Order: sequence, then C-alpha cells, then structure tokens
Amino acid sequence: MATANEWIQGARPRTLPAALVPVVVATAAAEAAGHFLWDRALLALVVSLAIQVATNYANDYSDGRRGTDDKRVGPMRLVASGAASPKAVLAAALASFGVAGLAGLALAFMTSWTLLLVGALALLAGWFYTGGKRPYGYMGLGEVFVFVFFGVVAVVGTYYVQTGAVDAYSLLLSVPVGLLAVALLVINNLRDIPTDAASGKMTLAVRMGDKGTRRFYVGIVVLALLLAPVLAAYRPFAWLGLLAAPLALRPGRLVLAGATGRDLIRALAMTGALQIAFGALLSIGILL
Repeated sequence: MATANEWIQGARPRTLPAALVPVVVATAAAEAAGHFLWDRALLALVVSLAIQVATNYANDYSDGRRGTDDKRVGPMRLVASGAASPKAVLAAALASFGVAGLAGLALAFMTSWTLLLVGALALLAGWFYTGGKRPYGYMGLGEVFVFVFFGVVAVVGTYYVQTGAVDAYSLLLSVPVGLLAVALLVINNLRDIPTDAASGKMTLAVRMGDKGTRRFYVGIVVLALLLAPVLAAYRPFAWLGLLAAPLALRPGRLVLAGATGRDLIRALAMTGALQIAFGALLSIGILL
C-alpha cells in the first residue's frame, strides 16, 4: 500500500502550476473587465487541477503497465516502483477525471452546454496522452496537448465562463501561459530522453535530441516573458510579468550547461516557480 505522501508525489505536484496559473490569470482578466464570478472561477480551478492530477495518474498507470518507467530518474512513479497496484492507480485517475467532469458539468449548467464538448475533449486528451494503443505522447505531440489545454482552453475557458466572451485579449493571454506550461513538460522530457528513447517513447525531446531540446526550452521561456510587454497594449501594467525574468536565469543556465538527472529535477521545480511568479505578476499588472 502506498503511503499518503507517495500518492501526493505520484500526483506530481511540481506540474500543478500548469493548472493553477491559467485560471488565476484569466480570473484577473475577468475581474479587470468587471465580470469576476468567484463560484465559476473556483469551479474552473477544480476542473483544471483535477485534469492535471488525473492525467498524471493516468500517465503513471499507462507507462507503468508498458514498462516505460522501469528505469528512470525522476519523481515517484507508483506503478513502476511497486508502491501501488495498477488497478489502484487507474482508480485514482478515473476518480480525478470524475471530479473534473462533475465540476465541468456544473459550469456547463451555469453557462453553455457547449462546454461539455470542450470538457470531453480535455478528458480524452488527458487519457490518450499515454493511454490506448497509439498514445500521442509517444509520437511527440505532448507539447501540443499542454499548450492547447493548459494554455488556450484553460485561459479562454476560465475567462469565458465569467465574462461570456471569447476575444483576442483572452487568446493572447493564453499564449505565454501555455508556453510556460509547455516548458515544464519539455524539461521533464529532456531528463527522460535516455530512458524514453530506449523504451520507444518518441517524445518531442527524443526527436529533437538533447541539444535541440535544451535550446527549445530556453526559447519558449524567453518568448513567454517577452510577450508580457505585448499584452500591455490591452492592459498597460501587464509588462509587470517581465519582472519574473530573473527566476528564469538559474534553470536556463542549468539546462544550457548540460544538466542531467537530479539537476534537471531542480530545474523543473525552478520552472514551476517561474510560472507561478509570472502568473502572479501578470495578474497584478492586469488588475492595476
């Protein structure tokens, strides 16, 4: 039986900023537009966090069953380590998907039933990332899923359920948020290149190679930060997000210096801190 702490680590808490930040940023934008609705914002946060946790458990289950995680350096893997049975981890994934589905259903009831289609696509994308016979995460498409669902869908969706609008402003807001979420996955996959390549998991990092992936990570982080001044065209103080840039220096240096294994786990945590800081500063700028 896995301990409570092992279940928490299995949920991969370092990846949760990818689910938290888009909701916070979009809610700040809704408040600035005079449409903050706390109940809908809270439900959107539940949906986002539950899908992230569900995807992580589903990934643990599917990769554990395939043997992909048998030899790897990284956070706790419940199935591969033997701490929990595949059946138990699958149940945790399905329960998390269920929580996301119920919260999404409530949001659809409050706003538009069209959200049910978007929610269904998000749930399916979370499962088939590493699940099914042809998981798209094994084909190098994981970054696309993260950008679309933890960038565009999370930001625009949260903004929509509070304002009733989808506009260029919310779409532009989703780009830097989505890019920093992608950065979390890129650095995670960079760490796993040797084991993923050996197991046939052809992630984007495996396809790009070690050097290409390191440059890609730095490139998307820099682009995300530079978009903050662009957002100032809509909200003058949105440039405050750029003040998070110093937090990008240490993980960027580690990545470019060729860090591997445990050092990349540190870089992953730093990237999560960068995303939180960027989201907080951008949100403050939007509200000013």
